[in-house]
Amino acid sequence: MIPVNIPEIGEKEKAYLLECLDTGWISSEGPFVSKFEESFASYIGRNFGVAVANGSAALDIAVKSVGITEDDEVIMPTFTIISPAFSIVRQGGKPVLVDSDRLTWNMDVSQIEKKITSRTKAILVVHVYGHPVDMNPVIELCEKYNLYLIEDAAEMHGQTYYNKKCGSFGHLSIFSFYPNKHITTGEGGMILTNDEKLAGKCRELRNLCFNSKRRFVHEDIGWNYRMTNLQAALGVAQLERIESILIKKRNIGKLYNELLEDVEGIQKPLPATAYSDNVYWVYGLVFNDEQHGHHVIQKLSENKIGTRPFFWSMHEQPVFNQQGLFLGESYPVAEQLARCGWYLPSGLGIKEEEIRTVVKFFKKALNKV
Repeated sequence: MIPVNIPEIGEKEKAYLLECLDTGWISSEGPFVSKFEESFASYIGRNFGVAVANGSAALDIAVKSVGITEDDEVIMPTFTIISPAFSIVRQGGKPVLVDSDRLTWNMDVSQIEKKITSRTKAILVVHVYGHPVDMNPVIELCEKYNLYLIEDAAEMHGQTYYNKKCGSFGHLSIFSFYPNKHITTGEGGMILTNDEKLAGKCRELRNLCFNSKRRFVHEDIGWNYRMTNLQAALGVAQLERIESILIKKRNIGKLYNELLEDVEGIQKPLPATAYSDNVYWVYGLVFNDEQHGHHVIQKLSENKIGTRPFFWSMHEQPVFNQQGLFLGESYPVAEQLARCGWYLPSGLGIKEEEIRTVVKFFKKALNKV
């Protein structure tokens, strides 16, 4: 079996975990939590970090901390994981969707301004699959219309936009440390900001909104979204070798590009844009034909090669349609990506010979089509 992702855990991670066990600091009170917050915020170029249980928790907190409430609109991409939309809807807000760019697969920023209304309170960008959103036009719109900017950089550890780290833009940014991310803590997430007041609000929300003057007295609704010291220990160790991780991910993408160079009938990941080099969080492909794609993926599965489909667009999610959201809306680029997009095994633990095996079976299946 060649799974779609294998995390890479080294000796430093094991040593830090043992330190947690030996000292008894295994809860959210342990010293690795603040160390991870400070070091990760510094790496990205932010003043404050708030470690949380996972990336979705980070989104919940970020959306609530900027005051999204009933009838507020938040502009976001339709093509993304469902977590950002869930966070908006839980607060009573309304996601307002935009389609994707055909080349980068990110939100098409040229479509944002026409979606802004008097009820728009924020723009939530989500960087997907290796390239960042084109941020400068988004930042200009937020300044022009006095909107909050929330940056979902869950997949973008170490990626840059015009040489500035993803996750360093806007009022708040969030990261995920799920096992398929460049830095993993098993589960886990982080909120980053330069705003001390927002950082304090995020810390309250992740810890049940305990009153600073009298514990167990609560003036707001929060969550138990704390990160454990064990998780943070993994994060600290992984962050210490982030540069080698980025090199490895880009080498994985480069090898796939070379081996698939002569293959037709698929759209391969864009290697670079004017503002970024692909960081290949995953190695994604978009088939020209939906049925051909399903046939190829089925053949890979039969040969014990793991794959994953691309995200399913928000406007076609049954859970939202049942609530009367997005009915009759269509976003053709996102729809094609959702139906024809898949990604191949590309985790940090994959070996070169495994990549070559994947490509061999991929070509064989595609040629039969």
